[in-house]
Amino acid sequence: MIIVQNLVKKFGDRVIIRDFSYHFPKNARIGIIGANGAGKTTFLNLITSIDEYDSGEIIIPKNCVLGYLPQAPCENPKETILEECVSGHIKLCDLNEKLHKVLKKMEENYSDEVYAEYEKVEREFSDNDGYALESEAKGILFNLGFETSRFNDSPLVLSGGWRMRLELAKLLVNNPNFLILDEPTNHLDLPSLTWLEQYLKSFQGTLLFVSHDRDFLNNLADQIMQISKGNVSIYHGNFDDFLEQRESNVLSAKKQKETLQRKQDHLQAFIDRFKYKPTKARQAKSKMKMIERIKEVEDKIYIEEADRKPAFKIEVEKQSGKVVLEITNGTIGYDNVPLNRNLNLRIIRGNKIAIIGANGIGKTTLLRTIVGEIPLLTGEMSVGSNVSIGYYTQSQIDILDPELDALENVLQLTDNTVNYQQARGVLGCLLITQDDAKKRVKVLSGGEKSKVIIAALLARRNNFLILDEPTNHLDMSSTEALSNALSEYNGTVLTVSHNRAFISSFATHIFKMDKTLKAELIEAG
Repeated sequence: MIIVQNLVKKFGDRVIIRDFSYHFPKNARIGIIGANGAGKTTFLNLITSIDEYDSGEIIIPKNCVLGYLPQAPCENPKETILEECVSGHIKLCDLNEKLHKVLKKMEENYSDEVYAEYEKVEREFSDNDGYALESEAKGILFNLGFETSRFNDSPLVLSGGWRMRLELAKLLVNNPNFLILDEPTNHLDLPSLTWLEQYLKSFQGTLLFVSHDRDFLNNLADQIMQISKGNVSIYHGNFDDFLEQRESNVLSAKKQKETLQRKQDHLQAFIDRFKYKPTKARQAKSKMKMIERIKEVEDKIYIEEADRKPAFKIEVEKQSGKVVLEITNGTIGYDNVPLNRNLNLRIIRGNKIAIIGANGIGKTTLLRTIVGEIPLLTGEMSVGSNVSIGYYTQSQIDILDPELDALENVLQLTDNTVNYQQARGVLGCLLITQDDAKKRVKVLSGGEKSKVIIAALLARRNNFLILDEPTNHLDMSSTEALSNALSEYNGTVLTVSHNRAFISSFATHIFKMDKTLKAELIEAG
């Protein structure tokens, strides 16, 4: 499998990967963890040759077939779901294109040379099972839950979760033996997540994946790769095993340093006492050299420092009325095509409601309807008095100005209703401090960009927060900080999330949407 030797990657003066060497084991399942901005996606980009490293070497064997699942689906997919899936097999698609070009040449100007070229390309296409590609793609799509009646639909009509399933189908059609997945659980509903876990457990190849989902890491990983402040450390076992080993390593390193320090103190005491006595001068000099050697050993002992954890409070400028939102017999959908009917939802001030349901059932559509991005198809909806809505969605990352820094973006998103110090303060609570706040947004990681959006949301001090998958791209400590803040928030929350631990940490009610085109509000617990 892939071999990494003395790998170094820097961004300016900042070291992302420091002198890392590793031989990926065959059929291993390796989970990459680290704080937002630590370099997880960068490391994947180095393996896939999207980014270049500064020094070292990455050796990829000829028999290694890489499959890479990015964080977001293709922005410009093919016209149909089936065509987009087939496009995942790059080699066969290239051969098919060559085949069509040669056929056209034969039609326009036939010759023995052109026919020989056609035979050569056609033979290679056939030998690589090119004629079975479409059939294989259909089977993969079916196994991933796509209905055959939808194979000719545009990928653009799919929800975020189904778009990511399609991206996975594109990988599988290429028969990879080394899978690289960047936060694969984002946008996936619980059934999809369960299916993905089971598939990856049975995958016959090496798996390298980034995730902030503790359950996913525990269920899948047999090794943990931690990236922290340029250092890459390998731990055997799942995430819980990693936590135990890391704590044990830190304690062991501290004990080693304490032991070495005691030896230095003992030697130094001898030196201080006898360094001016001629009869002991030689011994004192020898012990000084011993201290130098001990310090060299001590400097090589690495004690991992715990990453700082964000902590913030979501404040409310003014209270809303008792009834925050009410929907009666509502129908939601697009272009008069209903996704869900007979919706009845009454939200009372202080409710913290999590919407759950399968991908494509209309969860995000409901949120977009409430904030006025799309109309309610039928029924009635009313917003209560003094309600101030703060809306968060993953697509809002696209409205960030990539050429402005994080601080300037917060000021812009809040229409300069907050001052410079307030904006810096709220970014600081999310650990975007000092130099990071002055970085252009285009160089920030996905998690850091999400934090900029959240910072602007916090600064506005709304009393009704509508959040669409707010934990996607956030590291574990940031997710925990957000759940703590929502628990203490003196306002109302309506959120879509597939993160079970996140929901259970603060939700007072669950709004369940299902395929029967019904929805019901139940108390959490």
